[in-house]
Amino acid sequence: MGITIISMILAVLTVSDRCSQGLLTDTAGPAVAALLGKEWPEAEILRSLAPDDEDLIAAQLIGLTGQGAALVLTVGGSGFGPRDHTPEVTRRVIDREAPGLPEAMRSLGAARNPYAWLSRGVAGLRGGTLIVNLPGSQRGAEESLSAILPLLRHALEVAGGGQTHP
Repeated sequence: MGITIISMILAVLTVSDRCSQGLLTDTAGPAVAALLGKEWPEAEILRSLAPDDEDLIAAQLIGLTGQGAALVLTVGGSGFGPRDHTPEVTRRVIDREAPGLPEAMRSLGAARNPYAWLSRGVAGLRGGTLIVNLPGSQRGAEESLSAILPLLRHALEVAGGGQTHP
């Protein structure tokens, strides 16, 4: 009898009109996926792209959670631009917010760059899936993810119904 190994699914959704139209190369999404791959080498990492369209972002988030992703990281659409709606869409699809994660990202990011305080990113749970909004720049996305990476393994264990206390 063989052993079945169940792979954890992690997802990175880049939200950008210009990247989705092929006018700009997405560098932040691949950088975030690479960081996830280092932390969870056994995980299957899905990557997708969506324009700054609320219904399309919502459909992608719902679809990724429906595929069993334990973690969905959005990259982009969380700033002050007129088409930046990722936080609003995220709030629409999650069941419960996890405000400490974006607070940690902004706090640690602001130590390096005061513009980090302008990020409107949110985080929360849709069922057992944790969804976290990261900034759209490669540096901002990498630094934000690095700020919360030490917390994510425990967060995913608890959200998945495993361990309840450290």
